[in-house]
Amino acid sequence: MKKILTSLAVVSLLAGSLFADSAKGLNVVLTADDAQTQLMAMVLSMKSLQQKKNVNVVLCARAGDLAVKGMKSEVLKPINKSPKMLLKGIIKKGANVSVCPLYLPNAGKDKSALIDGVKVANPAEVASKLLDADYKVLSY
Repeated sequence: MKKILTSLAVVSLLAGSLFADSAKGLNVVLTADDAQTQLMAMVLSMKSLQQKKNVNVVLCARAGDLAVKGMKSEVLKPINKSPKMLLKGIIKKGANVSVCPLYLPNAGKDKSALIDGVKVANPAEVASKLLDADYKVLSY
């Protein structure tokens, strides 16, 4: 009985890792204004990119501030980087980053306020990506 349970546990672990490797990428919807939460979203996005996965990030509400030129974000330990610094890093590594279409008009800004590499999200495209079963979805 013990051997059977051990075998089942090993098979479950292997199936779990195979499933994780089969994901095409990560969809991240970030609305949190908390710097630690924002940084964790960026760290996981970066780690996914380093594993050769696609990453799509949509910034809404106060998280949209990360995409605005001149807006500062808090530098946090232990990596001594801010969420905005990592956002710029994931853009350079190929992440698809956008702000939700409600962000700019409600912040009194237009597209010219966005940092390089950030666009305004198209709701139909975002919905399509979120419904794609080959992607994991994180929402903060």
